[in-house]
Amino acid sequence: MQQLQIPPLSEGEVYVGAIGDKNGDFHHVILLPGDNDEATFEAQLEWAKSIGGDLPNRIEQAMLFANFRDLFQRDAYWSNTPDTDPGYSGWAWSQYFSTGGQFYFRQITDFRARAVRRLPI
Repeated sequence: MQQLQIPPLSEGEVYVGAIGDKNGDFHHVILLPGDNDEATFEAQLEWAKSIGGDLPNRIEQAMLFANFRDLFQRDAYWSNTPDTDPGYSGWAWSQYFSTGGQFYFRQITDFRARAVRRLPI
């Protein structure tokens, strides 16, 4: 069995792990340094892109809570995942780093953010 090679990290980055999607594609998840103050969903997406990343998806956030919660404030953080239910247009998912729960809120709500970058395997 081939051993997974961890990609090189820049200063302040944290290797979170490898994850696969429903199509069988795998990628490395790397947590970027920095914690952005509270802002709306759209503002946090823009912030993450401005530093070369993206907001973590819900699966990545669960991994971050399980293994790296000490790197987060005990607060809510936006994911990159809007709610797809037609009745909840304008809502998106968040992760609470105090209790571990994931909930959806209106995208105009101000929550914190951390960014990740993904590298295909």
